[in-house]
Amino acid sequence: MERVWVGLGALAGLSGVGLSAYAAHVLSGAPQVAVNSAIEMQMFHALALLFVGLWARRGRRITHLAGLAFVVGIILFSGSIYATHLRGLKLTQYAPAGGMTLMAGWLLLAISALRR
Repeated sequence: MERVWVGLGALAGLSGVGLSAYAAHVLSGAPQVAVNSAIEMQMFHALALLFVGLWARRGRRITHLAGLAFVVGIILFSGSIYATHLRGLKLTQYAPAGGMTLMAGWLLLAISALRR
């Protein structure tokens, strides 16, 4: 399962870099600011997923829950902003739930580190 988290983190990083280049060359104004924020969150959590992959054996099941929260949070937060500003769909109402899910992932990761 550790390889899954590392793989998902790598794919999140890869797509984040690609979306960053796209946003820099195609978007401007408020849409670019919003998309850049989504990219930033995606990239931070790509690194978090890589860490989850490295920590998973020591942190056990709760670490896997943290990884799942990071993946779902990226999809809800960044995905809703991408869908709104790159595809014209009005899905930003899912961004707050995504942000809360990302925070839950960090809390779960902290708990996994503090448990004995």
